[in-house]
Amino acid sequence: MIMRLKIRDVREDHDLTQQQIAEYLMCDQSLYSKYERGERDVPLNIMIKLAQFYKTSVDYLVGLTENKQPYR
Repeated sequence: MIMRLKIRDVREDHDLTQQQIAEYLMCDQSLYSKYERGERDVPLNIMIKLAQFYKTSVDYLVGLTENKQPYR
């Protein structure tokens, strides 16, 4: 549940649409929407791509930390 909220929040913080993110991930918008709603588990490779895109950590996206900065 936390993960779904984080990926939606970070997308909205960047003023992006689900369609734009789906195109970046090379998936259908309806599939990405299911990730955000928690109807489908997000595969690890997708989480990594999202973390790289948003310049944050997977830990932040899944709610393990509130620190948006990636580990260095």
